[in-house]
Formats: sequence, structure tokens, C-alpha cells
Amino acid sequence: MALMLVKFDLKKRVKLAQTVWFMYWFAVMAGVLVFSMGLFFKIELRKRSELMDNNESHFLPNLLILMGLIACGINAFGGKVCYDSLDPVKFAKWKPMLKNFLVFCVGFNALLFVTALLCFLMRIPLQFTLAEGLRNGMRFYKDTDTPGRCYMKRTLDQMQMDFRCCGNDNYRDWFEIQWVSNRYLDFSAKEVKDRIGSNVDGQYLMDGVPFSCCNPSSPRPCIQIQMTNNTAHYSYDHYTEELNVWSRGCSEALLSYYGGMLNTIGALVLLVTLLEIGVTIGLQYVDSSLSTLANPDDPESESEGWILEKTVKETFTDIMAKMKAMGKGSKVEEGGEAVATVS
Repeated sequence: MALMLVKFDLKKRVKLAQTVWFMYWFAVMAGVLVFSMGLFFKIELRKRSELMDNNESHFLPNLLILMGLIACGINAFGGKVCYDSLDPVKFAKWKPMLKNFLVFCVGFNALLFVTALLCFLMRIPLQFTLAEGLRNGMRFYKDTDTPGRCYMKRTLDQMQMDFRCCGNDNYRDWFEIQWVSNRYLDFSAKEVKDRIGSNVDGQYLMDGVPFSCCNPSSPRPCIQIQMTNNTAHYSYDHYTEELNVWSRGCSEALLSYYGGMLNTIGALVLLVTLLEIGVTIGLQYVDSSLSTLANPDDPESESEGWILEKTVKETFTDIMAKMKAMGKGSKVEEGGEAVATVS
């Protein structure tokens, strides 16, 4: 018994073909949307690629771009088939390849669904990539004279101002690294010598943060140096005072930004997947309804359409049987080649 059997006359077949044709061209625009989202996400990642620990984060946008291009191609082809299905002569040339095309569409829909899931799951590896990349970027903040790293200061300052964040986890991360270049340190000064000698790594550490951490909304002038020294500032207690630097860490801010973008893209790709499943089912009905005409010479005769010619269980059994037969056939061929080689 066929799955979801529907009876058609000429009027219903024409209406079905026209509806599926319209859906296919709507799906072409959906493919353009997937392509655009992948391209946009790739550009956003490249803007801060130096703050990423690896290039694996570009796998998903590249996949979205590829899936968008494929979607445009198969949907344009499907739309053409539906348009030609109204003319028996034109449809005859597409008929031999339709089954293979429908199988390809099913595989594509499954891959599109996996792509949507990856959008939701990418937040986890992205969290570690951002944390490690920011940690390395902060270490290179002072290297303004080092080729390949001279841009890092500008990149980090711009990021902290754009995302209203400071440090990796919080502003105290800047206390643990030397972020002032040796070029701007007076090594003859006692304070500089004391600070460098106070740690085993010989770094100039201080309880301060770059200017880009300052919150411009604070009514008090920004206190970015000697932040833990209460005596250095009038009417100031760093334990109780609400600091006028951003308290949010940049890894959290970036993860929130990219995570929200990924959730939106994932939801839209899921909707596109549902649309693709719909047009695939529609094309299957078009194909089956034209293949079962009661009188092939009479276009106005009745016919039947279905999603599967047999039940799901019977279809699965047939597929497994064909796969086993193909496996046995390949083994027989390998055995025949081995005998020929021996002889």
C-alpha cells in the first residue's frame, strides 16, 4: 500500500505542478538567503580572525555558502521540471533522471538539517576558541613594533570599545600581563625596576588597564591606573566603588554576539530545510501522478500520487535487500578478478 496515496485528475495535477513550481522558486530565494548568511558570518569572523585560536571556525560559514549554492541549483532545476510537467513531450526528457534527482534531494535535505544543528552546536567550540585567542592576543598587545603583531593593540582596543568589555574574563586579566611596550618604559626609574624585579618573568606588571576599557558613561574621570591603590585617588575605594571600566569580559561579550548570530542562522536554516522537504514531497507527487495515468494517451485521465510507493517498512526492507545484493555483487566481481589473476 502506497504511503499517503492521493487521487488526481487533470485539474488537480495542473494545480499541483503550478503550486510546486511557485514553491521551488521561493526555495531558490531561500538558497540565496542561506548563501548570504554564510557569507555574512564568514565576514564577521574574518573581522576578528586574529582573536580566534584556529581557522576551524570558518568551516560552518563555508558549509553554509556551499549549501546555499547547491540549494539554488537544485531548486532552479526542480522548478524547471515542474514547469515542463504540464507538457507531456517536454516532461518525457526529465522522467529518466527524476528518481535519482529525488534521492539526491533527500540526501541534501538531511545534510541541510545537519548544518542547522551545527549552527546551534558551534557555540561550544567557539567558546574555547575565543578564550584562547583573546588570551594570546592580550599577550601581544604591547608588540606594536613587531611585524605581524603590530595590529593587535588597535584590534583589541577597538573590540573593547565596540563590545563594551575588558580583558578575557574580566578587567583583572590585564593585571597579569605586561601590556605596555618596553619602548615606553624608563628602565632607569626605580618604579620600573621594582615592578620588573617583583615577578619571576621580568615583566612590567601593574594594576591598570588600557584606555579602551573605560566606560564613557561614568561621571567620574576614568581610573585606569593604580586601580587597587585607594590612596592614589581622592575619595576612592576599589572594594566598594563602582569602577568606571567595563566589568564584562570580552570572551563572554563575543560569545554572546556570535552565539546570537548562530542561533538566528540555525533557526532560519531549519525553516529552509522544512521548505526543501515540502518541495521534494511536491515533486514526488508530480512524478508519481504523471507515471500512473489510467490512460497514458489521454492527459485528462485520472491518476494516483504518493510519497512512497510502498509502506515505510517495505521500502526500508527493499533498500536493505538492494544494498546486500550490491555487496554480494562486488564480492563476486573481486573473486572473479582474483581467479583471473591466478590463472
